[in-house]
Amino acid sequence: MAFSPQFLDELRTRISLAEVVGKRVKLIKKGHEFSGLCPFHNEKTPSFTLNEDKGFYHCFGCQSHGSAIDFIMQTEGLGFRETVERLAEDAGMQIADETPEQRERERKKQTLYDVTEASAAYYEKMLYMPEGKHALDYLTNRGLTKTTIKTFRVGFSPNGRGSLKSTLLRQGITDEQMILTGMVIKPTEDRGRGMDSYDRFRGRVMFPIADRRGRVIAFGGRIIGTGEPKYLNSPETPLFHKGGELYNLHLAGPAARRADTVLVTEGYMDVIALHQAGFQNALAPLGTAITKDQISLLWKIVPEPVMCLDGDRAGQAAAGKTAIRALPLLKPGIGIRFATLPAGEDPDSLIKKNGASAMSDLLETSIPLSETIWRLETGGRMPSSPEDKASLQQRLSDHARAIQDTTVRNHFAKSFSERVSPEGKSGGNTYQKKWVNNWKPKSKGGWAPNMQMETAAGPATKVNIVKRREEILMATLINHPGLYNVLSESLGTIAFSTPELDKIRQEVLKMLAAKSGLETEALVNHLNECGYFSVLRSMLGASVYGHAYFSRPEASPDEALAGWNETFGQIKGKDLIAEIKEAKRDIAENPSEEAWRRFLALKRQKMEEAMDEQAE
Repeated sequence: MAFSPQFLDELRTRISLAEVVGKRVKLIKKGHEFSGLCPFHNEKTPSFTLNEDKGFYHCFGCQSHGSAIDFIMQTEGLGFRETVERLAEDAGMQIADETPEQRERERKKQTLYDVTEASAAYYEKMLYMPEGKHALDYLTNRGLTKTTIKTFRVGFSPNGRGSLKSTLLRQGITDEQMILTGMVIKPTEDRGRGMDSYDRFRGRVMFPIADRRGRVIAFGGRIIGTGEPKYLNSPETPLFHKGGELYNLHLAGPAARRADTVLVTEGYMDVIALHQAGFQNALAPLGTAITKDQISLLWKIVPEPVMCLDGDRAGQAAAGKTAIRALPLLKPGIGIRFATLPAGEDPDSLIKKNGASAMSDLLETSIPLSETIWRLETGGRMPSSPEDKASLQQRLSDHARAIQDTTVRNHFAKSFSERVSPEGKSGGNTYQKKWVNNWKPKSKGGWAPNMQMETAAGPATKVNIVKRREEILMATLINHPGLYNVLSESLGTIAFSTPELDKIRQEVLKMLAAKSGLETEALVNHLNECGYFSVLRSMLGASVYGHAYFSRPEASPDEALAGWNETFGQIKGKDLIAEIKEAKRDIAENPSEEAWRRFLALKRQKMEEAMDEQAE
């Protein structure tokens, strides 16, 4: 039985050539190519190269050349059919005996690409016609250049019920072909008996969706102005299965391999804005949640894609779902990182406000999958009671057990266990170690769960914990100014560790005292006018929000107040310990009854706080 050209094309796009060859050849990545010692002849200097984008290997020494199929056949001595069957099984593709009917379906499917291509060309043309002016104005007002619009082949669908249909009919395309590709809708008998088919997309900005080879297979249409649905996508068709495709993969794939990273964002405009800003390795899933097939597809491009999600509750929920969905698929050498945007921002708006460097800074603070699971279950706070710790340990253990790979599962389980109960690892000696999050991006040496050890000698991370807590206090109050009357007295009793932060503290207290009902936007604008822009940018960003969800503007007042009080208590606890140490030094250097009484009072206060915590 012969395999159809379409089947073989699909197989080549699903498998990773580097992964196939890498099982026999130690590959070294150089730019967007790999090199190694040729497996087909003896050599000491590598002359064997592999290009993942182009899908072939070549040896300059013995002239061996071919695809993944050729490599398996040459190295293992298998026949063509056996090789294809093995690779198809690895790629999750089913092989069925090809019948004349199946060959006819494949032939028809090939002609469907002509339908979607003709539709894309029509929409592109209409964008520059008088009826498309408002759509073109919308795109240019969003900051897109003509070059970017043409690169992504953005177009416009006129409002008529048969505008596209009549155009395609004149090109010899049948009504049946338009229905099969989802370009027109055939009314069902119960809703429109006797009615003609009509254009699916009307009055929308059109985004062509291409497959990995760059062939148009579907569309997404955005309405201009108000109306529902805001976005309308093509239905499932013989060409398009949205759970197995990624928007902009044909352009982002090669760029991602060169950069050794890929950015996964939420929508068409986010991808296009990132591309225009220089992030040409950006793509997006075609739905609300990324699928397992899409995760596997991302790992064929790079070992550790970065999910760039909105900072609101929906974005955080999506991050949690993605992390949980990826757990069973994890293997040594692959992972996922998560970068959280500031609340109310998307990549497009963030770049417009603060430039491409703001996006680069955000990506530098991305966290690994393991940390995302940890924060999902803890909310950024460690439970204090044994009962709550046991419950947390059980939930984390359940997540670790979902990992199929034994090595990765054991590392996750050990990491989670040590973070829940750090005292159980070393018997409490002076050099007891505990896990802390490492905010640095992954090293060039490859992927590993992004944890780092902290010893009694001091934290390995450069984050100043005291300063971070002070930033959390201020971010919470700025985003929840309605809590001023409750928090102002406590906030006024401490001085911050850096002059700049302390000046912001004083300015915020002064402004909120002078103007009751002042909202966050007005407060931030005032602080920016006072010259605190750079400090605010850090304070009201991922580095703070990632540690304290309650400090975000979308948190409820009760969540914000509880989190603020807990953080304030941690700061005051540190201040009290420092005062006790200072009192002890005073007694040693200048013994007096007054110094002794101060020391006893501070110790008594510390003891009372400890008793209160125990009672709680």
